[in-house]
Amino acid sequence: MEMERSSSTERFQPFTSVTNGIGLEMAPDIYCFTVQIVNVVFYGIAGKGNDWVLIDAGMPKSASMIKKEAEKRFGEGNPPKAIILTHAHFDHIGALIDLLEVWDVPVYAHSLELPYITGQKNYPKPDTSVEGGMVAKMSFMFPNEAIDIGTKAHALSDDHTIPFMPDWKWIHTPGHSEGHISMFRNEDHAMIVGDAFVTVKQDELYKVFTQEKEVNGPPRYLTPDWETSEQSVNILKALNPKIAVTGHGVPGEGHWLADGLEKLVSDFNSIAVPEYGKFVDDQLH
Repeated sequence: MEMERSSSTERFQPFTSVTNGIGLEMAPDIYCFTVQIVNVVFYGIAGKGNDWVLIDAGMPKSASMIKKEAEKRFGEGNPPKAIILTHAHFDHIGALIDLLEVWDVPVYAHSLELPYITGQKNYPKPDTSVEGGMVAKMSFMFPNEAIDIGTKAHALSDDHTIPFMPDWKWIHTPGHSEGHISMFRNEDHAMIVGDAFVTVKQDELYKVFTQEKEVNGPPRYLTPDWETSEQSVNILKALNPKIAVTGHGVPGEGHWLADGLEKLVSDFNSIAVPEYGKFVDDQLH
């Protein structure tokens, strides 16, 4: 079956950061790799032929970059067992179709995200009117169209297990998108959170480029439900993560992460929620 392309995977985005192309090993089996301004995660112990999983699929036109890094870590001709999506915004599925053309593997996402990867539903357009910096103003460039990967799309199990990640559980963390998930491993309190929260102020161009590190709420221009976003951050903070790989920004750990999450939870409205914008619920102010 030929997969249906859209601008969500075809339209190159001319944004980058100082961490573009840099990988950071947060645990022996958690490798965060930055693709322009977004992180993907290689889950698995490095070594030729070892089993592994890809979490999220980066920016449009980045498939060769992701594939090359995967080959460096796991060897050539060794595709992942699966691709797991935290959600299906353009910067998390940008390389998906191109990767699936060389890797015949299943893709798993929350059932509420499946319409966005099976051609049934588009995301809301980014909010260029939202309070924020230059990235927010430029977000009209960001595609919102669904893609269609057909029968390769699978819903995550209701028992919260994650295929090929036996020690992990997925957690429904909506707000940034309705089917957004985060992942948690109880053994070491490691967390992969997508955009439930991030470690950079994602709407400001300078901070995105420099990757100035701070715990912040999800990207403002693509977050339609702030009340639910706050609830999701509270759920994640209560799990007391020791390591957190976010969709944007440098991964956080230890006291820095704990202190940043504490502040975010305490002052969510002032830190994360914009003063104005089409998605803002006036009841939060």
